[in-house]
Amino acid sequence: MTCKEWDDPLYHNTCRLFKNVGEAMNLDPNVLNRLLQPERAIIVSVPVRMDDGRVETFHGYRVQHNNTRGPFKGGLRYAMDVNLGEVTALSMLMSIKCALMGLPLGGGKGGVRVDPTKLSRGEKQRLTRRFTVEIVNDIGPDIDVPAPDMGTNEEVMSWIMDTYSQMKGHATPSVVTGKPVSVGGSLGRKQATGRGVAHAAMEAACHLGIEIDENKTAVIQGFGNVGVYAARKLAESGVKVIAASDVYGAVFNSQGLDVVAMEKRLGEHGTIKGFEGGEPIDGQEMLTLECDILIPAAISGVIDEGMAGKLKCRILAEGANGPVTSAGNDVLCQRQDEVFVLPDIYANAGGVTVSYFEWVQGLQNFFWSAEQVNQQLYTVMSKIFREVVSVHEEEKVDMRTAAMRLAFRRLSEAMLRRGLFP
Repeated sequence: MTCKEWDDPLYHNTCRLFKNVGEAMNLDPNVLNRLLQPERAIIVSVPVRMDDGRVETFHGYRVQHNNTRGPFKGGLRYAMDVNLGEVTALSMLMSIKCALMGLPLGGGKGGVRVDPTKLSRGEKQRLTRRFTVEIVNDIGPDIDVPAPDMGTNEEVMSWIMDTYSQMKGHATPSVVTGKPVSVGGSLGRKQATGRGVAHAAMEAACHLGIEIDENKTAVIQGFGNVGVYAARKLAESGVKVIAASDVYGAVFNSQGLDVVAMEKRLGEHGTIKGFEGGEPIDGQEMLTLECDILIPAAISGVIDEGMAGKLKCRILAEGANGPVTSAGNDVLCQRQDEVFVLPDIYANAGGVTVSYFEWVQGLQNFFWSAEQVNQQLYTVMSKIFREVVSVHEEEKVDMRTAAMRLAFRRLSEAMLRRGLFP
């Protein structure tokens, strides 16, 4: 591996964000310096026998950033652009996200550089199981607990859990979260991130004095697992979803899209492109539509300096990790009176929050109802929203900085309390 492995825009932006916020709030420089470096970065080769008999080798990563408050926690993604810098940045953000939400967990992240759409089910399973074997001593219920991310799902988590359990000689459901309910998963986990984003947006609307009704509109970039459930909850609350997109295209209907029908088409065709209930629209143009709520729930870096100046939404709820670039964030800070930002470390934290619930349920072998899971999720999201807004108003900083300051304070206190060993 070369130094280029670290040369990722998300990593540079995350380090810059940490430094800017930390220095401005006079964070202990020793703490800040420690937070700019992961505790451990694991890089492995993953040989896989393909269906045609070839043995192909992939690069796998697991970065463990900070476990001061508890075991490392974070997703595992399968994508062609996975690299050490990206995974490190995401592990850093997970540490801050868990601290912000008050969870007794630290930040981790992993991935394999592969195009999962080109793998058969058998190839994906063999890849997952071999990757698990390569990192088996670095994960565990009390060490590091992976979860689904881009390109992975609950089936992948069940393969990891089974492989780990076989290697250890006993069933260990809590080694991962985001599993199927039949093997120790939690009700409501799959829907949690999207529901959390929508709930955060409605909390913001209430704070801004915006009444949620049929006259309110939403635009969703990324009609995947996060976008689908965010759209569903918003629609159930009366909000009109007027535009949505996936990697193949975007659709628009000023009178509101039928979310249920659109979800059905996605299941049948793998895309919402061509959905008859709306007309095609350019994906970039879609982001600039006038709306009450905009949810970027696709990939990082989609809202740059130019796009940030064109947004016509009242609430920007970041469903994806890092959808706004550093330059874009500077523009949004200048537009605080026009665009109310719900930063990713808060807005999409519903997933890790319910992952925490799943982890606890698995350790106790006592499982909750879907109603209990959802109520606990909404209680936590509402509580943290009020705390972030309090910092935002009292310290006169933007919402992203407010969330970061709150998280840094919690993490810093834990680090200083524990001290440095030896």
